[in-house]
Amino acid sequence: MTTLPVPTTSLRLVETSAPSAQNHSAVPGGGTVRAITGTHIDSRREMRNAPERLKFEIVAKDGAARAGVLHTPHGEVQTPAFIPLATKGTVRGLESREVAEMGYQLVLGNTYHLFVSPGPDRIAAAGGLHGFMGWDRALITGSGGFQVFSLAHGGVADEVKGKGRPGGDHGSVVSIGEEGVRFRSYKDGRSLFISPEVSMEVQAKLGSDIALVFDECTPYHADREYTARSMERTHRWLDRCLAWHGEHGPARQAVFGIVQGGVHEDLRLESAQAVSAAGVDGIAIGGTLGRDKEEMRGVLEMTAPLLPEEAPKHLLGIGDVDDLLSGIALGLDVFDCAIPTRLARHGTALVPDPANRFRLDLRKAGWEGNRRPIADGCPCPACRHHDRDYLSYLSRAEELTAVRLLCLHNLTYMNELVTHARTAISAGTFSSYSSAVLNGTAPWAVE
Repeated sequence: MTTLPVPTTSLRLVETSAPSAQNHSAVPGGGTVRAITGTHIDSRREMRNAPERLKFEIVAKDGAARAGVLHTPHGEVQTPAFIPLATKGTVRGLESREVAEMGYQLVLGNTYHLFVSPGPDRIAAAGGLHGFMGWDRALITGSGGFQVFSLAHGGVADEVKGKGRPGGDHGSVVSIGEEGVRFRSYKDGRSLFISPEVSMEVQAKLGSDIALVFDECTPYHADREYTARSMERTHRWLDRCLAWHGEHGPARQAVFGIVQGGVHEDLRLESAQAVSAAGVDGIAIGGTLGRDKEEMRGVLEMTAPLLPEEAPKHLLGIGDVDDLLSGIALGLDVFDCAIPTRLARHGTALVPDPANRFRLDLRKAGWEGNRRPIADGCPCPACRHHDRDYLSYLSRAEELTAVRLLCLHNLTYMNELVTHARTAISAGTFSSYSSAVLNGTAPWAVE
């Protein structure tokens, strides 16, 4: 197993004083999303070219959609790829071996949760997160920014459902300042402090192949002025992340910058230019994507063409079947989301049923005596060995076996979705493949 070197600087994890809170309460505001066509940033001399950290090859294109390969210190990742979340050092209910056996080559660890518990030093002593969780393939870590700012504003899922906090209630976040963010531990109420430098140091100790920079994630209800200030701070934090990493970070750890700017065209353009010119190894799209799916797709259609062609592109936190296919069509490469495992916890399976948002609710009554698998032809263990009646019974009884089996099914479904998307891109048939899936054909059944 390849282990990335761990820096020897000490972490400043808790109890240091943070700057006083700035009164940046978000107030309702809007922005018109206008797609930019034919616009690309030529940043070939600005994106970092460091194949010892990360190399990205585009092997096939079909329109804007592309199939590629990410070369990392822990092996190749075929793209487009869906990334399961190993939030607390495990993909929900599964062994690392099982995740690899489904075909996954990359998982995402959560810096915020691992920072709170068990702590980066304990993980570093086990050989980094790879050694700690027994995962010998590629690993990416989030910076913790999304989770910290979700405490203040609510998450992306809340935005799409219209459950933001327009009053600016910062919840468990005590203060947000130029130096960083002070927040309370969800475990024991301790006051913790995270900054760009602390985030990068934690990720270095975790030993991920790809680290994401620390950013401020704004909600959809933030007005343009707040969003602009937040974006500018994110760019300053980007510089601080890269400065720390350049001096202390593992030599083979890649760093992805994050494009912010909310739903505002000019801010997205400014952020794309700033991040592309910063010398990062890849680019992620973050921040608010709007109030609903229609606005989200408008923001992505506006943002994706602004990114350098040669950069690996990561869409953060979005993973519904239809949204993933839309992202692939725009030329995005990797996608992470909690949806497959979150649905499994609540007794819901992914199925080829667009009328019901590709979901099958096994917690509902009415499955008694139903001998069908969750999805005909699905290669997962739940579908090969069990029927809807049994799985519904397990889920309604809140048996852990139900969560495991539904996680295996949902993650198999997502892996089949991207695996066959790669094949379709190579064959020049991605548009017809996407249409078939969106019209109710299972990914493995598209001809």
